[in-house]
Amino acid sequence: MLADESRETSDARSNLAKPATTQFRDILALATSTGPWSAAVWAATDLAARWHANVTACYVPGSLREQRVHQSDPTVMSLLTDTEHEHPDESSAFHAFATGRGAHRASWVVTHEGIAPTLRKLGAWHDLAVIERDMVDETGVFDILGEAMLSSRIPCLVLPPHWGHSVVFDRIVIGWNGSFEATRALQSALPLMQNAKQVVLINGAAHAPQDGQVSVREPDPILYLRHHGIAAKPHYLDVPAGEAGKGLLKKARDVGADLLVMGAYGHSRIRERVLGGATRHVMANADIPVFMHH
Repeated sequence: MLADESRETSDARSNLAKPATTQFRDILALATSTGPWSAAVWAATDLAARWHANVTACYVPGSLREQRVHQSDPTVMSLLTDTEHEHPDESSAFHAFATGRGAHRASWVVTHEGIAPTLRKLGAWHDLAVIERDMVDETGVFDILGEAMLSSRIPCLVLPPHWGHSVVFDRIVIGWNGSFEATRALQSALPLMQNAKQVVLINGAAHAPQDGQVSVREPDPILYLRHHGIAAKPHYLDVPAGEAGKGLLKKARDVGADLLVMGAYGHSRIRERVLGGATRHVMANADIPVFMHH
């Protein structure tokens, strides 16, 4: 029996593909301070150094961080704030900081718009954005940061308040429910998972197609990860839909995860973006970084 188990383990390892590792090539940080440098800048710079990527730090002045979507008229906001006076050019200082940490292709910009339009415009040029959840107050987490993530459609690494740890994520949990958003998040996070020591896929209730509905047979996520050299362990989550976010965070804590990967969900109401319940709960309560993609 022991010989059979050993042979099965050996076979599983040999079946792991050895593809070229994926990587982030352009990383964006939304900066909130320079003295000291904010957590998003530290994290983005360290990630850029790991993959020899380009890193852009975009400073968002305090007067623009609470700007809602309906307040985005630049002709009005220009009368209310002077971003150049509020924060001078830190290009040289940031380049020296980034170079000192091993990121040799660094750029510094200052936005004159709110978070959502800034992330939408700059996000189109980057593979990953790093943001701090507490760059806005609690009332703005959903309708400012949520709107920014949903409208920009760029993968976002959301850091919890007072984050000051390493971005070497050894234990990664994936929140999986078979949705398009969850699939995009899983695929986008491959560079991080290929460097992790342990990956756990929390499988929730994936919805099967209804009778008569045309569907495409989707790849198995565990097999997909194996094809990318990642031996993920499946766990299962069976809770009511309204408890999905809470259950996902509990599972992440149980396995000692230092990163949660999940899709970001939402729907549009005229000009307002409303986040799904699981996304809202995780964004409001996660005490570890969350990798989200809409």
